[in-house]
Amino acid sequence: MPKQRPTAAWRYWSKVAFDGPIPLVRGVTGRCHEWDAARNEKGYGTFWLHRTVKAYRHGYQLAFGPIPAGLDVDHRCRNRACVRPSHLRAVTHRVNLLASTNHAALRAAQTHCMRGHAFDAVNTIRARNGTRKCRTCKNARDRATRTTNPERQAA
Repeated sequence: MPKQRPTAAWRYWSKVAFDGPIPLVRGVTGRCHEWDAARNEKGYGTFWLHRTVKAYRHGYQLAFGPIPAGLDVDHRCRNRACVRPSHLRAVTHRVNLLASTNHAALRAAQTHCMRGHAFDAVNTIRARNGTRKCRTCKNARDRATRTTNPERQAA
């Protein structure tokens, strides 16, 4: 009798350490289930399933079914090696980016400019690239330019 090959699900879960760290993110309960096998250069676990796939995406699909079209799988615990289904959620790319700690998320979370002026409906200018500019600071820069360069006023 030929030896039975292990299933993909068995191979997958055999590479998971269930005693990972406790996440410090509010609302995320339970220890992370960390991928204990190969990881890519960014720290995401990789798994061979007819081709190399990201372990957390495959874990999400094992638990919840196919990833809805147009959505990303987000680590609520912020741990890239975590594959615990309760720590994963399907969200839009924008929500995924803004939940992180990258520069775009930090800028989007700002409520005031570097000089302390509020980013509100009256004081905010949207640049062509989508970034926010402080109207008060822009007006002050324009006034300073006019006083130091009077020849530019005549033009």
